[in-house]
Amino acid sequence: MMKKLSFGLISAALTCAALPVQAETVWVTLERDNALAKVDPVAGKLLATVPIGQRPRGIAKSPDNKRLYIAVSDDDTIRIFDPESQTVVGELPSGEDPETFAVSADGSRMYVSNEDDSQVTVIDVPGQKIVKTIAVGVEPEGIAVSPDHRWLASASETTNMVHWIATDKLEIVANTLVDPRPRAMTFTADSQQLWVTSEMGGSLTIFNTEDQQPVKTLVFKIPGVTEDTIQPVGVVVDPERRFAYVALGPANHVAVIDAQTLTIKDYLLVGQRVWNLAFSPDFQKLYTTNGLSSDMSIIDVSSHKVTRSLVVGNYPWGVVSLP
Repeated sequence: MMKKLSFGLISAALTCAALPVQAETVWVTLERDNALAKVDPVAGKLLATVPIGQRPRGIAKSPDNKRLYIAVSDDDTIRIFDPESQTVVGELPSGEDPETFAVSADGSRMYVSNEDDSQVTVIDVPGQKIVKTIAVGVEPEGIAVSPDHRWLASASETTNMVHWIATDKLEIVANTLVDPRPRAMTFTADSQQLWVTSEMGGSLTIFNTEDQQPVKTLVFKIPGVTEDTIQPVGVVVDPERRFAYVALGPANHVAVIDAQTLTIKDYLLVGQRVWNLAFSPDFQKLYTTNGLSSDMSIIDVSSHKVTRSLVVGNYPWGVVSLP
């Protein structure tokens, strides 16, 4: 005999059924697999591995989320990828050996670091053509464009310098020294600060964009971890500038920083050789690429806890998340 369900149970069931499921897809470049990994972070599942070209590293999304840009280093190009059809739909002329790049907030310009040529290549994205090349220091890698599109910043690893490029002139207007081997950088959402990691310095420097001067330098020290393995690389700051997160490379930790007081709050253990970071579209989760353990870690931003690790492929490098 079938039992009657209470009104409360029926109501709860209907309410749960009506709740929207947060759709989200994470894309990871796999440096050794010459491919992209497509991941469902909610289900915790690798959905697909898509060939993309030789040694993919840097990855970014277009402002409308309809395209991905992938630096395919050994093919000397930036591939344009349609995540819906999972096909390459175009290429951008990047110069030799592209690794990292930055896309303007309106999607019209792309700025590419050309490490071997000590220059930055400026690309007109709609026109798919090079606008200008800008000579910078030796081995440029880290690059970022401010959300207000006033500044382009390029870091030269061997010169140990940040080059401040005015986007209206596409010329260097200031240079500032940083700790050894600056590796990655990001502007805050309000364009008021630039955060720069120094791999060999084991440090992070925060700059004021108004005068291009340093505000503070933080040096990372993890109990039980040798200093030589603490090599800061990827860095992200949430839009409200509450917290920032730094990938510490072979130290296998992510540093949590109070972005208001500019103090280190915690270190989170993740996979081996954590390299880059990306927020989920709602900024409730943080994804890391862990090169040597071939996985990605998922961090809950509200609790600052690592909730899951997922194997994605050989040498995950860059990461983005699409709604």
